[in-house]
Amino acid sequence: MATASLRIDLDAIVSNWRALDALTGTATESGAVVKADSYGLGADRVARALARAGCRKFFVACTEEGAAVRQAIGEGPEIFIFSGHCAGDTEMIGDLGLVPVLNSPEQLTRHFEALPGAPFGIQLDTGMNRLGFEPEDWITAAPAVLHAGPKLIMSHLYCSDEPAHPANAAQLAEFRRMTEGMSVPRSLSATGGILLGREFHFDVVRPGVGMYGGLPFAGAQPVVTLSLPVVQVRDVRPGETVGYSAAWTARRPSRIATVAAGYADGLSRRLGNVATVWFGDTPCPVVGRVSMDLITVDITDLDAVPKELDLLNHRQGVDAIADLIGTIGYEVLTSLGRRYARHYCGGNP
Repeated sequence: MATASLRIDLDAIVSNWRALDALTGTATESGAVVKADSYGLGADRVARALARAGCRKFFVACTEEGAAVRQAIGEGPEIFIFSGHCAGDTEMIGDLGLVPVLNSPEQLTRHFEALPGAPFGIQLDTGMNRLGFEPEDWITAAPAVLHAGPKLIMSHLYCSDEPAHPANAAQLAEFRRMTEGMSVPRSLSATGGILLGREFHFDVVRPGVGMYGGLPFAGAQPVVTLSLPVVQVRDVRPGETVGYSAAWTARRPSRIATVAAGYADGLSRRLGNVATVWFGDTPCPVVGRVSMDLITVDITDLDAVPKELDLLNHRQGVDAIADLIGTIGYEVLTSLGRRYARHYCGGNP
């Protein structure tokens, strides 16, 4: 079969969630960020595994994602919508019991008028200038908000992957100032904030990329294995070139494997001539350009012709690939293509 295989270890995701949870105190609850289809790994399967493990709060980007997670996990756990209550969302929010995290006076008015008494959360802007109530708007809105009883008041750190960055302390101080004296559950930290220490944890934390095996959680268990099937093998003489634009020239008699994956599958063209794939514990260099559906690999030093080669595995995670192409592990994860045959292991009760 000429379809790459993406194997997703649900037990590793749950283990990473529990490891991050263990860094918090007993008074702090760990939710789970499953937006963007659980960073491309399948929110239905991931959310069900986490719910069985005891997770009761889930966070998604938009209402449509919330609906998909609700269908997967059923009634009970809270599902928070980061983008809030947008126009056209009312029926879905109300019918499915979703919790919009309101970001502005306009969203607050929309929610209170359309769904009076329905649950909601609040996001405060503590310096990121992306989503959330500005301090001056919050002063005006706070009395009505607190009277209505929000489920959560949150903000979001924007430099938590740099522990020494002064923005972390500044945001922490601003969040405390904006929520001082409020008896409402508070949340400031995703994965990076959890690692900054307990003063950043408050009542609820929101682990995301660390659950999926990415930095800044260096202690995460590997979650994904991406195996690329070998379609053809050929021998190449010294001086012959491989692939588009003759981007690689053989310097010795070489054996070249063509594998079924390419930039249509979310693998950057910048991986050409720089990436490594693996056959067991043996590295094999990618040679030539990454094309739409195919990648060529030098397997000259292997003793056997492999059926498949791994781009992602326990030896090479998403952040290693990200480093090669000047991006972050988040982008590598969320770019994994829909053509991959996804296989899940673990996650049973």
